[in-house]
Formats: sequence, structure tokens, C-alpha cells
Amino acid sequence: MKEEPRIYLASQSPRRRELLAQIGVRFDVLPFRSGLRKDPECDETPLPQEAPQAYVERVARAKALHGARIMRLRHLPPRLVLAADTTLDLDGEIIGKPRDERDAVAILRRLSGRPHRVLTAVAVVADEQCLLRVSASTVRFRPLASDEIRRYVLTGEPLDKAGAYGLQGRAAMFVAAIEGSPSGIVGLPLCETALLLRECGYPL
Repeated sequence: MKEEPRIYLASQSPRRRELLAQIGVRFDVLPFRSGLRKDPECDETPLPQEAPQAYVERVARAKALHGARIMRLRHLPPRLVLAADTTLDLDGEIIGKPRDERDAVAILRRLSGRPHRVLTAVAVVADEQCLLRVSASTVRFRPLASDEIRRYVLTGEPLDKAGAYGLQGRAAMFVAAIEGSPSGIVGLPLCETALLLRECGYPL
């Protein structure tokens, strides 16, 4: 029996694992030695004057290329390497993961009652080439009361998420409207991911 094709996922995100599994992609997680945030090849610090879309493209591409480098260094079987990155664009400003609870509260206050864009870039390395697609969605929050922001932050859910909220979690009750890709907002746009993998020869 022919073995089913597999890819490497250069991400620790449980949400991305769940989304890939949802569309039937078989994968193995390719862990980075010291974590994505600590690895200098995948520095998530925005560059001076960097636009949100340029930022998310740069980081996703860096993660995928570094994953492919690790694959070669560890002499792993050659496969496609997929990585992704998500950020919020609020009036042209990059809004990433909050530094702490106070920062999460400040971010959510800024998002209250207004729309913002969620950008997720997906990158796939195949045969030394890195292909990339970007999903852009608009999310509008209803006005949020200070006490519900505080209660939400105390759950701990916002602390590891771009924009300090997770659409798939309790923050769904804050969302008045969405235009775009729900899976892209969560962290891996399935339409763009499937098209990219198919373009690279993965059977979907």
C-alpha cells in the first residue's frame, strides 16, 4: 500500500494543527529548537515603519524557510514545509500578541466598537522555492464594557493570541460582524492553504 503524503508544519499552534487536520492534510510538527519567538531566524519584532502586510509576509516566509533548513540539517525525509503568521492591522499599526494582562486590556479597549483587519500569511517551501498567500479579513467588535474586558483577560485566553483575542474561544461573543475567512482569523486560512498546497503538488 502506498504511503499517504505528509508535510511538515513549522508551527506549535494547536489551532493550526486542528485546521490542517480538518481538511485532511497529514503532517508532522517540525519543532524549532528554542521556540519561534527566541529563534533569531524567525524574529517577530516589527521593523521600523514596516506595514502590517509586509510584516506578516516576512515572518511567515522566515518561519517556512527556517523550517526547511532544520529539515535538511536533521536529515529528515524531504517534504513540503508549511508555516503561517497572523497579525492585526489597526489603522495601519501592527497589533501582535500582548506582552501581559495590562497590554491585553489596552488592546481590547482599542478594538472595542470598531473594525480591524486580521492578516494571515501562509508560506510553503517546496524544492527550495517559497510560495506565499495572504488572507485579509475584517472583524468588527461590538462596544465592550471595561468589566467584561477584565473578565476575559483573567481567563488567560488572550495572552498567546494576536490582537489579544481568539475567535474560536470566549471572544466570539465580542464579534458583531466578520467579512472574510473565519479560519484565517483563527490562524490558518483553509482556502488559501489548500490552493497553495495543491499548487505545490500535495493531493487535495
